Amino acid sequence: MQYALNALVMGYRPLWSAERRISGVQLFLHDSPEESVDVAHLLRILQETWAPSAPRLLLSPQSPALLKTLLGLIQPCPFWALEVRGEWLQWDPGLLAHVQYAADKGVRLIWRGPYDRLPTTQEANLFASGLLSLNPQDVIEFLRNPQPLEQCAFLVEHQMYEDLHSQSLLRCCLERYHASAIAGWPDEDVLHHLRGAKALQPSHEHVLRLMKAVDADQPLDNFEDILSEDALLAYRLMLFANSAAMGARHPIDSLRRALVMLGYGPLQKWLGNVLAHACEEPDLQPVRQAMVHRAQLTSLLLDAGVSQELRSEVYLCGLFSRLDDILGEPLADSLARLPLSERIADAALRQEGPYAASLQLAIALESEGSASAVRDLCAQYELSLEHVNRTLLRLICSWHSQEPRW
Repeated sequence: MQYALNALVMGYRPLWSAERRISGVQLFLHDSPEESVDVAHLLRILQETWAPSAPRLLLSPQSPALLKTLLGLIQPCPFWALEVRGEWLQWDPGLLAHVQYAADKGVRLIWRGPYDRLPTTQEANLFASGLLSLNPQDVIEFLRNPQPLEQCAFLVEHQMYEDLHSQSLLRCCLERYHASAIAGWPDEDVLHHLRGAKALQPSHEHVLRLMKAVDADQPLDNFEDILSEDALLAYRLMLFANSAAMGARHPIDSLRRALVMLGYGPLQKWLGNVLAHACEEPDLQPVRQAMVHRAQLTSLLLDAGVSQELRSEVYLCGLFSRLDDILGEPLADSLARLPLSERIADAALRQEGPYAASLQLAIALESEGSASAVRDLCAQYELSLEHVNRTLLRLICSWHSQEPRW
């Protein structure tokens, strides 16, 4: 039997609350038919790793065999729930007995499946909540004939919903039907609507936080931390620092150098101008946060021996890798405006160079169906699955979340 973290490929997907903050994380667990997983060891690792402030976990096994093993071994725990796919219950009538066994122990179970194929009443009583996907025909009809929120009769209250590709449908689920969480934010539609109204601007919250930090004469590290939480604010600051108006003698290729070069007075004046146009759209918060998650993971996956300066550069590589989504232009154009290290462009544009492995793995771990890609990348760059999985768990555990209502 393989050591748990070497035999599994993990992935993740944040669960977003009505406040557009993380309320939990769906943790994908991919096993392999060729390798047996020490599931008891995996559960011990999760219990030993988790902190009280960390997001709750929705364990999402990707095979019926792994699900059955988990159902037999998992015990009730306040920070996790276990997903059971409705289609597997239909395919394998014997699975219901395993579900019943776990439910009798008090394990929190989540039913996952389409809204138009909900479980029977008897089955539904075994589950604490559902992770529902909507029938495409219902969604098409809703989008074709927009209705007041109170008329969206095909939804169910207080459930989790996934893969909502429409901002209108997202708001309907959260505001009218009080969805407990959303898995898979409709980034593309949110950004499309916002770009249609005006050019996207940095976050009002982060601009204000940085202004207060400058007023309070906080350490430079605090300024850099705040900037690192908003890719667009960081990008605009570096553009300003490198502008002809600032007259920098040397290219400014990092946030810290930009802050040092500007100084408190010019920085505060620039922030005041940015604040006047800053964005307060709440639906953009999960998009920004997802960019930060990628940057954090890209940085952490790099070898721990790398210097802090280089680690900050790797973080910037991850943070700026989705600028094309935010700015609505080719990523090469966005990166070309800044005198960034060629290593960033190599990784983000050409999938090569010293940062390529970390960035490609960080991107692959965001997807439910990328187990083979993760295995291939680990083999290509001679990285162990244990290192990748431990890094992912350490990152998720460092996040703070709201109490979920699943």
